[in-house]
Amino acid sequence: MPNKVKVATVWLDGCSGCHMSFLDIDGVLLDIADRIDLVYSPLVDNKVFPDMVDLTLVEGGVSSVDDRAKIIKIRKHTKLLLSLGDCAITGNVPAMRNRYPVAAIEERAYIENADVNQHAPNLIVPELLPQIQPVHTVVPVDIYLPGCPPPGPVIRDALVALLNGEMPNISPRFG
Repeated sequence: MPNKVKVATVWLDGCSGCHMSFLDIDGVLLDIADRIDLVYSPLVDNKVFPDMVDLTLVEGGVSSVDDRAKIIKIRKHTKLLLSLGDCAITGNVPAMRNRYPVAAIEERAYIENADVNQHAPNLIVPELLPQIQPVHTVVPVDIYLPGCPPPGPVIRDALVALLNGEMPNISPRFG
């Protein structure tokens, strides 16, 4: 088969519901397996984002310095970036923290609600940004698939359209 389309999926700050919807299209994934190469995803073992990807589906908002660095790198190495779901598009539920300062969130999570080791993490957990940001406020986005999560058939139809060289038409599904 000629060159396969290199596809990546990324999970930033969200619940993984969009990835669950992606997996709901399992029958289609099997049908198109000979046309795509899933090169990076929480669903595969590759830990390093490849040099160039044809299509990246990104779920979740940008909530930490690590998320911001990751999405900037991904955008530089992706031909077509698709914001998958409401968290990536608007910040959605994770952005509910935006009305509180980071210090207050850390106080509540790591001190008030902890019985032991009462302090905010400073080694492994990445530094939170002051606000959760939708992906398009950090990097340019080419396609938006709204929903919480987007239904499997919407993801399926968008993916098939893109593989056929067409832009997906989601307007009949999201008025």
